[in-house]
Amino acid sequence: MSVMNMIQALNSAHKVMFERDPTTVVLGEDVGYFGGVFRVTEGLQRDYGKQRCFDAPISENGIVAVAVGMAAYGLKPIAEIQFADYIYPGFDQIVSEAARMRYRSAGDWSLPMVIRSPYGGGIFGGQTHSQSPEALFAHIAGIKTVIPSNPYDAKGLLIAAIEDPDPVVFFEPKRIYNGPFDGYYERPVTPWAKHPAAEVPDGHYTVPLGKAAVAREGEEVTILAYGTMVHVALATAEANGIDAEVIDLRSIVPVDIEAIETSVRKTGRCVVFHEATRTAGFGAELAALVQERCFYHLEAPVARVTGWDTPYPHSMEWAYFPGPVRLGLALKKTLED
Repeated sequence: MSVMNMIQALNSAHKVMFERDPTTVVLGEDVGYFGGVFRVTEGLQRDYGKQRCFDAPISENGIVAVAVGMAAYGLKPIAEIQFADYIYPGFDQIVSEAARMRYRSAGDWSLPMVIRSPYGGGIFGGQTHSQSPEALFAHIAGIKTVIPSNPYDAKGLLIAAIEDPDPVVFFEPKRIYNGPFDGYYERPVTPWAKHPAAEVPDGHYTVPLGKAAVAREGEEVTILAYGTMVHVALATAEANGIDAEVIDLRSIVPVDIEAIETSVRKTGRCVVFHEATRTAGFGAELAALVQERCFYHLEAPVARVTGWDTPYPHSMEWAYFPGPVRLGLALKKTLED
């Protein structure tokens, strides 16, 4: 066991798989000599060579297309998109090729590939470095979408994603890349400081895709969250003295509907909490699932606390960010209904 932050845990996952499986390769912008803008791939090219970890041109469409071809021919590529905001040029390849290959070939071909990307706000990245586009990928049949909230899960989920026979989009919340933060206070954290966060096994292990975790047990209300918002939910419940059960989804596709149903049937109330914009966000799907599965157990309407329906603001980031004040108000209203 070693104490690691999320960057170190993800780096460890890469090294474990490079040692275990010679078909594992990494490609992307600045992932080689530089080790990635957040240093997730640091040391891979030095230790394993340029054929297994190499830089790509500034062409997200090309990066994903090359990964599709590699996966089709037996490799296990990990394609890094430098920021989730840059993923849109590669969207056609993800949707039209990666997501559909197994179905198009009637199961003869599969694409064991991972598309990793830092995502979300909290570091004053502005409009083009802070987006949360997970709902776009959750809508596409044929790909899995994973979002860890802590170093232990990040490593285990990434190894599971690499070993999965189908494409996985793996979003990494950069606000918590470098360690824990006080989830209650709406303030930035120093993005480059390396703070240890959790004990993580040094070797191989997996966290199953599609299996949620109970981050906090409670009886009064269920909070459904993932990524950075798990920490904000935990801090908000504690600060307000609310007996909330916090469910860390970890994967939004596949989503652990059994864990959600078990919790909401117990508490009778549900608040969905995510950073992405509200309209057509993944919270809408979660609210619909809870309504369908738990209608007769609900004591109040399902509430959503999300980002605003605006482009991500730079100067107003902490007004946009769905923080503890808005979540606390929603929890109190839900308990009063």
